[in-house]
Amino acid sequence: MILRPLAGLVLAAAMTLSGAAFAASHNNTIKMFDPDNDGTLDLSEVKNAASALFDKLDPDKDGTLDARELRGRLSKKELAAADPDHDGTLTKDEYLAVVAQRFSAANPDNDGTLDAKELKSPAGRALLRLMK
Repeated sequence: MILRPLAGLVLAAAMTLSGAAFAASHNNTIKMFDPDNDGTLDLSEVKNAASALFDKLDPDKDGTLDARELRGRLSKKELAAADPDHDGTLTKDEYLAVVAQRFSAANPDNDGTLDAKELKSPAGRALLRLMK
C-alpha cells in the first residue's frame, strides 16, 4: 500500500524535472541563437540560424533541399505547399519563407520576438525543427 503513494511522488517528481529540463533546453536554444543576448529571438536571428542549417543540410551545394536532405523537417504536404514551382525542392528563399510563416505562428502576441514559452508551443517546436 505504501508503494502506490510513493510511485505517485516519483512520477510527479519526474514530470517536474522533465518540465524543468524542457524549459532549460529552450533557454539554451535562445542563448545559442541570440547574439544580442536579450533573451528572445527575433525573425532576423531565426532566419540566420535557419540559413546556416540550410547550408549544412545541402551537402551537394546545389542551393536546394529535397525531401531526403530535409530529413523529416517538413512533411511531404508541407514541402509541396512551400514549393511554388513544384520541382520537389526548396531554394533557400523558399525555405526561409516557411521559417517566416512558422515564426509568425509561434508569435501569437505579435511582439516580433519569441521567448522560451513561445518556443515550447507546437508552433515554436515546428519552427525549431527548421533552425537546428
